[in-house]
Amino acid sequence: MKQDKTYLINKIFNNDNIRTIWDKEEEKYYISVVDVVGILSESKDKQSYWRKLKQRLKEEGNETVTNCHGLKLKAQDGKYRLTDVVDIEGMFRIIESIPSKNAEPIKQWLAKLGSERIDEVFDPSIGIQRLIDLYRSKGYDELWIAKRIKGIQQRKSLTDVWKENGVIGNYEYGILTNEIYKSWSGMTAKEYKEFKGLRKESLRDNMDSIEVTLADLGEEATKRLANKQKPQGLRDNIKVAKIGGNIAKVARDELEKQLGESIISKNNMLDYRYKDEEIIKINN
Repeated sequence: MKQDKTYLINKIFNNDNIRTIWDKEEEKYYISVVDVVGILSESKDKQSYWRKLKQRLKEEGNETVTNCHGLKLKAQDGKYRLTDVVDIEGMFRIIESIPSKNAEPIKQWLAKLGSERIDEVFDPSIGIQRLIDLYRSKGYDELWIAKRIKGIQQRKSLTDVWKENGVIGNYEYGILTNEIYKSWSGMTAKEYKEFKGLRKESLRDNMDSIEVTLADLGEEATKRLANKQKPQGLRDNIKVAKIGGNIAKVARDELEKQLGESIISKNNMLDYRYKDEEIIKINN
């Protein structure tokens, strides 16, 4: 198993020298700007190149520089030094500002992604096929893929019911989802992901079939109860979410009693594992 915590970021650049830190609190990656700039610009003095680019972006009013902040990252000599970092969106914004032939392949890739998303607006089936092909490439079988797509539809029908019952936006949806998960698994969605060694990856995509079944049962039970009882607002819907999750908990308890073992598994679909490094925040 690969142990590179920056596996996905480095894959984009075909390089293993881009320092990347995972912020557990914000659930976000931060990338060393000077490392990206150095690789794409091939400048002999990447620090100087970044200072000049940063000044130009500031003069242009580019908000990426405003969102750029400092973390102490480990240097080649093993010491931690203050380094400008950005999140993944900011990284791509900076790449677009680098006038270098080395940046062109990534710019072309971004342009292709944008074109594909526009095509999907006119023909949504393209997006569905892209999703199916992506799951196939990751090794999922056809039955799992069909069930996953159906689960996405069921999730949307649940949030529609929540919306009708006065629940507002993704933040409150997340609160209710956590109540369902806690009731049947004993963990919030975030805790469950950490239990499985996940970060940005989808929790559902890394569950085995029985875990997915219990998650689906908890949400489907919650949806039907909420649709029938019409609880209004977040507080009342939390009560219903706990009941829906508990229905899945009853099923879990009975199955575990018959099996004589827990059905909650640390297994995931990753072909690598993360190696944590210390993250040091600097208050500017």
